[in-house]
Amino acid sequence: MNIEELREYCITKKGVTESFPFDEVTLVFKVGGKMFALTNLDGEPSINLKCDPERAIELREQYSSIIPGYHMNKVHWNTVILDSSISKNLLTELIDHSYGLILDSLPKSKRAEIINS
Repeated sequence: MNIEELREYCITKKGVTESFPFDEVTLVFKVGGKMFALTNLDGEPSINLKCDPERAIELREQYSSIIPGYHMNKVHWNTVILDSSISKNLLTELIDHSYGLILDSLPKSKRAEIINS
């Protein structure tokens, strides 16, 4: 999955916005105003995704392309290097997981507003 496919997948999710809050090369995807994915448009293609801490460790042990989140809380975030070792199915599953974690952390009213939009 290339960066454009990744972007298209992320923005199809309910309530997602995209912006460049840090600089002109770090594209951030948010749901309910909270980040669930960040990707660098300059350099090695990769994406930072939130992950359940236990699963994050398992993924890092299983895939050399999944490492502790660059510039993020290493317990809760992974950086996924977009190379041929990560299948499109796995990547979409990890994006869905990150999105779900953030959506579930939102206040009930905000979550309902997004789900019902």
